[in-house]
Amino acid sequence: MIDHPTRDVGFGVYVHWPFCASKCPYCDFNSHVRHQPVDQERFLAAFRREIAHTAARIPGRTVTSVFFGGGTPSLMKPQTVGAILDAIGGAWGIDPKAEVTLEANPTSVEAERFRGYRSAGINRVSLGVQALNDPDLKRLGRMHSVDEALGAVKIAASIFERYSFDLIYARPGHTPEAWAAELEQAISHAVEHLSLYQLTIEPGTWFQRLYDAGKITVPDEETGRALYDITQETCEKHGLPSYEISNHARPGAESQHNLLYWRYGEYAGIGPGAHGRLVTGNARLATSTEKHPETWLELVEREGHGVIDEEVLTSEAEGDEFLLMGLRLKEGVDPRRFEAFTGKTLNQRGLRILAEEGLIRHDGSRLAVTPKGFPVLNAVIAELAA
Repeated sequence: MIDHPTRDVGFGVYVHWPFCASKCPYCDFNSHVRHQPVDQERFLAAFRREIAHTAARIPGRTVTSVFFGGGTPSLMKPQTVGAILDAIGGAWGIDPKAEVTLEANPTSVEAERFRGYRSAGINRVSLGVQALNDPDLKRLGRMHSVDEALGAVKIAASIFERYSFDLIYARPGHTPEAWAAELEQAISHAVEHLSLYQLTIEPGTWFQRLYDAGKITVPDEETGRALYDITQETCEKHGLPSYEISNHARPGAESQHNLLYWRYGEYAGIGPGAHGRLVTGNARLATSTEKHPETWLELVEREGHGVIDEEVLTSEAEGDEFLLMGLRLKEGVDPRRFEAFTGKTLNQRGLRILAEEGLIRHDGSRLAVTPKGFPVLNAVIAELAA
């Protein structure tokens, strides 16, 4: 029995498939390109072993959501996906109403696999569209065209109960007028959910090299804020309000797996470079696995798991993570959970100042960031946690 404030939030499993057909220049995720076919049978055996090892540590859970992320999980054979889901179900049991999501690239070849994924147990796909004009797709290193992307969206809509797709804004040369038109087009194809991310230049990426060399520029702070405001206003107008800083959905269509993260629930991280938050007794463990795919594979074959870092989080660290995750949500957090994690109340002076400045709403039972506060969220959290 879990004696911990996460017990009613749910239990998720994140499965990381680390391979991509090519590396996008803006991406800092744990993704790798292999020019020889990946031995999916060998990786499947390793996924099974790591699932079994994790389940032995935290038995008795019921899985409420599964998320296949990457990398490009749609490079997996549907049979591989189905076998991993069978292993998860055998280890813990999967709630019949569980959300089971797979990230996919919308190339025509991968779109043809969608029916196989549906048969394997996937009931939601998230498509990495990223832009709705071909020149920008090329600059972003994407291998699909706008026509291919919209064709994949149409196929997804015909096969899956639920689907979403991602777009990146504040791209080099992106204007508010262009984004407003692109967003209107996107919403006409998005039935229930959109993920809309503002481009950031991440350390170690090819975009960072180009940016440092002065070969690309991104919109300035004022333009970035205008793009953000257009995003909020346009989605709200069409019935897809934000429920998290970068995610928009019709009420009831939110991503349940991502809500589990933001509500600070428990989840297992399976696969190369996966992170987890496991609850044992009244302690929360932060786990992370070996990032390099083949090194992870050999480690699992030798040790039964690929975990290389594990930390028992202090009450202070739990409180910080709880705020960092939960205040991204429009619904905010219950301050009593913060007190349950940390044994202390929130910074009262910070609450007062932030409320006076109109950056938060706080009624005692709920604390949430206002639309005015979201663009300066990190500063809000720093003030509350001080």
